[in-house]
Amino acid sequence: MKKIAVLAGDGIGPEIMAQALKVLTAMKLPFEYEEALVGGAAYAAFGHPLPKEVVELAKRSDAVLFGAVGDFKYDTLPRHLRPEQAILGLRKALGLFVNLRPAVCFPELTAASSLKPELVSGLDILLVRELTGDVYFGQPRGKRISPDGAEEGFDTMRYAVPEVERIAHVAFKAAMGRNKHLVSVDKANVLETSQVWRDTMIRVSKEYPEVTLEHMYVDNAAMQLVKAPKKIDVMVTGNLFGDILSDEAAMLTGSIGMLASAALNEIGQGLFEPSHGSAPDIAGMNIANPLAQILSAAMMLRYSLGMEEEAVRIENAVKTVLAQGYRTGDIWSEGCKKVSCSEMGDAVVAAL
Repeated sequence: MKKIAVLAGDGIGPEIMAQALKVLTAMKLPFEYEEALVGGAAYAAFGHPLPKEVVELAKRSDAVLFGAVGDFKYDTLPRHLRPEQAILGLRKALGLFVNLRPAVCFPELTAASSLKPELVSGLDILLVRELTGDVYFGQPRGKRISPDGAEEGFDTMRYAVPEVERIAHVAFKAAMGRNKHLVSVDKANVLETSQVWRDTMIRVSKEYPEVTLEHMYVDNAAMQLVKAPKKIDVMVTGNLFGDILSDEAAMLTGSIGMLASAALNEIGQGLFEPSHGSAPDIAGMNIANPLAQILSAAMMLRYSLGMEEEAVRIENAVKTVLAQGYRTGDIWSEGCKKVSCSEMGDAVVAAL
C-alpha cells in the first residue's frame, strides 16, 4: 500500500485536487491518502504555512501530491510566514533538488498558444531546473543600510560543483531518453556562478558522448523559446533562470493550466504539482482547469511509484477529452464544449 500525502493548499488548489483524486480513485490504485493543510490555509489554522506535522507526513509518504499556495491577503505577512514558504520548505526538507517541467502543446490547443501554430505544433520540451540552490537559498541575504545611508537588499547567488554535477546527470540521462540534445542555460559572460555551472556541464558531458551539449546565455534562451521553440528538446538551468524560463515555456503551450511538474530527490521520492498558481481571484467558482493537476498525478505514478502503464492511461484520457472538444474557460475556443472544473474531471474519468 503506497502512502500519498495530499496537500491541496489555497485558492483553486482544493478544487483541482478533488478532480485529480477523482481520477486516481476511479483507477482503484492501492493507495492510502492523507490530507493536510499547507500555505495560507495552514497559516489561518495553525499560524504557520508549513506545520512540522505536515513535514513529517511528507517525509513518511511515498509521494506528495500538491495543489497550489498563495493568497493576496497574506502578502503583508513577514516573508517566513507567507504561504509560498510551504513549497520552499518542503523542497528543502525532502531534498527535492530537481524539477522536471514538460512543456507539451497538445494538437487540439495549438490555436490557444500566443505563437503561430506552425511554431508550436508538435512542441515537446522538457525543462530540468535545479531546485535547492542558487540565489533563492544562498547566504548571506537580508536588508541593511549602505555606507551612504540608503537601505538596500542583498542576496547571494552560489552553486557548488557537486550540486551542478547532480543536476547535470539528471539532465543528460533525460536527453539520452529523448533526442540526445541538451541545452544548458547560464550567464557565464557575467556571473562567476554561471562559469562554474558551464565548466561543470562540459566536464560531465564527457560521460555522455552521445548527447550534444549546447550552451545558451539566459537572455538568448528566452528569445529562442519564442523564436524557435521546437529546436529545443531538453533544457537544463539553475533555480532562478529555471523559474522564469519554465513559465515562459508553459505559455507556449496555450495555457499554464495544462502543465504538470515533478520535484524529485535522490531516492525518487517526489512532490507533484501543477505549474500554475493558486488563482485566488477565481477560487470557489468551479471554472479552473484541473488538467495540470491530473497530469501531475500521472507524473507521480511514473516517477515516484513506478507505474508507467497507469501514468500513460491518465495521459491518454486527457488527450481523449481534448480530442472530444471539452475545454475549460482558459483553453476554450469557438466550437468547443465549455465545461466546469468538476465536469472536466468527470470527462477524464469517463475517458479512462
